[in-house]
Amino acid sequence: MGKKGNPALQEQLSGSVGIYSNSYDVPTGYGQQVKYLIDYLLRQGLDVANFSNFGLEGKIDVIRSPYGEAKHFPRSFTGYAQDTAPLDFMTWSNSVQKKDLFFTLYDVWVFESAHYDKMRQIWSWTPLDHITMPSKVEQWLRKPNVLPIAMSPFGQRQMNEKGIENVYIPHSVDTKVLKETWELSTGAHVRDYWSARDKFVVGMVAANKASGLVHRKAFSENLMAFSIFQKKHPDAVLYLHTDATGSGIGWNLLEMLKALGVPEESILLVNPLEYRYGSTQENLAAYYTGMDVLLAPSMGEGFGVPTIEAQACGTRVIASNWAASQDLVADDGWLVDGTPVWDAGQLSWWQTPNVPSIVDALEQAYNADRGKSEVAKTFAKDFDIDTVWKRDWMPLLRSEFNETP
Repeated sequence: MGKKGNPALQEQLSGSVGIYSNSYDVPTGYGQQVKYLIDYLLRQGLDVANFSNFGLEGKIDVIRSPYGEAKHFPRSFTGYAQDTAPLDFMTWSNSVQKKDLFFTLYDVWVFESAHYDKMRQIWSWTPLDHITMPSKVEQWLRKPNVLPIAMSPFGQRQMNEKGIENVYIPHSVDTKVLKETWELSTGAHVRDYWSARDKFVVGMVAANKASGLVHRKAFSENLMAFSIFQKKHPDAVLYLHTDATGSGIGWNLLEMLKALGVPEESILLVNPLEYRYGSTQENLAAYYTGMDVLLAPSMGEGFGVPTIEAQACGTRVIASNWAASQDLVADDGWLVDGTPVWDAGQLSWWQTPNVPSIVDALEQAYNADRGKSEVAKTFAKDFDIDTVWKRDWMPLLRSEFNETP
């Protein structure tokens, strides 16, 4: 195996892979994983296309990766591109005329088109964020042409309990970039940028997208817990790396914090334009490093990339003790308790984080060592993209595609 930077030195495979997910490198967790996938698949010599359900609209485009080009198909005007993605894939794969594979990185309960049953092989990298498996998810994973890929140890256990054959491959981060980093791209120390040198910084990195009256990221519980904690510790501040006002698809977190009595001077916000178009990985590393703790309990995570990103930068994490999160926190982090809650939309159970348990975890984090955690950094190394690619992806790809000299 040659060096990463030279595609000619990499083991070459022959085939075509269509990736259904968010668009390449859009500022979402899926977008970052798609970037890794497309870059590395192209590097191994495979033909690749991206079938977008978010990030491209109105035209067919081309992704220009450091390792070659990939066709980029837009989302349609119907939900989840279900009227276009299967047909676009079949048209594209027929034009390439190589052994084809349809790859999904998204919630599988959205797939309803009969065209999927006609595909030769589908690999579904599947988020399982409920404490019980939704019936539509189980139906998809049992299809004869689908290979389920669990993205967390919890997800694999849930599939195993149902007798569903699967493989486990976790999401990845680039630990060469996501590492302890105190300076922003401007040269400013992140704590000076926040005016928080002498503060205890609690950070949240979570999409503010609600489903009606339910918010999977449990902002109400987390913000209430912070408000209780902050009254006891006035030196505590909350950094929100999200859309703080909701922009019509989430909740107005600033109104919630105001109702909870959190002082305005105790709230730090990401620049809204930077958040909309995506922070650089280097700046994101500085934001994580600047936090004393990442606050990340939710109703359920399929993976929860920020927990690994923060730990790669040496920042300890508070997360849920269920779904994927229970396996993604190092020994010096904190897991909180929750109460089961019914998700009527998917006929399955989530859990709501317990506010007193979150407050207790914040207290423990406040009283712990304020330095960066080597335990967390070491834990995160297991999710490094190069490690995951060589250890997990390449054996699976070799089993599917013929090698070429």
